Amino acid sequence: MSKNKSQDKAVYRCGECGAVAKKWAGQCSDCGEWNSLVESVEVIQSVNPRFSGYAGEGTDDGVVSLASVKTEAEPRVSTGLQEMDRVLGGGLVNGSAILIGGDPGIGKSTLLLQAICNLSHSQQTLYITGEESAQQVSMRAQRLQLKVDRVDVLTETSLERILASAKQHKPEVLVVDSIQTVYTELLQSAPGSVAQVRECAAQLVRFAKRTKTAVFLVGHVTKEGALAGPRVLEHMVDSVLYFEGDPGSRFRVIRAIKNRFGAVNELGVFAMTETGLREVKNPSAIFLSRHQQEVAGSVVMVTREGSRPMLVEMQALVDESHLANPRRVTLGMEQNRLAMLLAVLHRHGGVSMVNQDVFVNIVGGMRVTETAADLSILLAVLSSYRDRPICRDWVVFGELGLAGEVRPVQNGEERLHEAVKHGFNRAIVPKSNVPKGGVEGMEVIGVLTLQEALDAL
Repeated sequence: MSKNKSQDKAVYRCGECGAVAKKWAGQCSDCGEWNSLVESVEVIQSVNPRFSGYAGEGTDDGVVSLASVKTEAEPRVSTGLQEMDRVLGGGLVNGSAILIGGDPGIGKSTLLLQAICNLSHSQQTLYITGEESAQQVSMRAQRLQLKVDRVDVLTETSLERILASAKQHKPEVLVVDSIQTVYTELLQSAPGSVAQVRECAAQLVRFAKRTKTAVFLVGHVTKEGALAGPRVLEHMVDSVLYFEGDPGSRFRVIRAIKNRFGAVNELGVFAMTETGLREVKNPSAIFLSRHQQEVAGSVVMVTREGSRPMLVEMQALVDESHLANPRRVTLGMEQNRLAMLLAVLHRHGGVSMVNQDVFVNIVGGMRVTETAADLSILLAVLSSYRDRPICRDWVVFGELGLAGEVRPVQNGEERLHEAVKHGFNRAIVPKSNVPKGGVEGMEVIGVLTLQEALDAL
């Protein structure tokens, strides 16, 4: 009699959250997504309970005291790109698995090719390409004028052959471009399906941990901008990076959404040139337009991305609406927050926008998610509404509460010092963010309420 029995079982797995259902349904019962269940065939291994002993019998469970675990500082390897090192938390960690996503043509392959060429001078590298031929990769390297003498490339989509080649060449840095093209022969589903992406990513992550190889995985994104495949893919890896940028702009931003070896929400800024991606050392310069003369509806604020403060320009346009429901359009911030701020302006500032279209834009394609932008957004909206420009040497930041109070933000003094470096000499900030000793070369005005900020202007 056989101890183990195996059978093929058809299941339906959600493409958004990875949940498993026994039969197809129009909507996933876990995440609520419509038409996301995809059929896949999996091999179910069943064990006869008569031949399976107690799970903990005769085994070493490996339980140790946490205080007895010795910790060592993880050595960092520079990618040769300081902006990328910043996002990774100081450099590349051996044995880490990093997932990079972004729109088609944004520059993911270019970024990784530049990084792996820099790493090849001190590390053994292997570039796996499943979407392009080796000739295409070579042509890109020649166009970017990169030194590829020590870079090995393999055109392959079979996971088993990729792992066999990696075991033979023993690379210290492995790039897989992309995870959606890789398939394993253990599953019958097509490459890019939920089951294939999950299983291939899991085996590559296990390979990275077992061999101390740093693995880069390139991931496709959906039309909504999220990483394609199961959500569990982001949980498997150590770091998740998004490569963003406006198609009409040459600037690119790489953002850390998850990082087990550093801070999240770190930001790296690059400029796309004829010879590849060039690092932008002073990002504030590209997000400030610095008009020739003062214009209404423009306010400069200091945002903070990770460990770096940056100056960005908020622009607002208020125009009379001829619609029953005036439009609230935002680029670079949440639209619902703008609606809330306009309600606060009406209730506590005495200015109504019920018959006005309001458009808000963050210059340079920047995306601001922190609440420190609240006060600057309202002042930009009010400036456009009254057609009265705000002085060019002003900088504004602060969070607004529903009661009209101006709340303090983190690292206020550091933000002020960054503004002074760029020539700003006056600031409106929350009262609690005013430094006790002041800021040399800057007049800082602390406010407690929205009305006080309006009076200060």
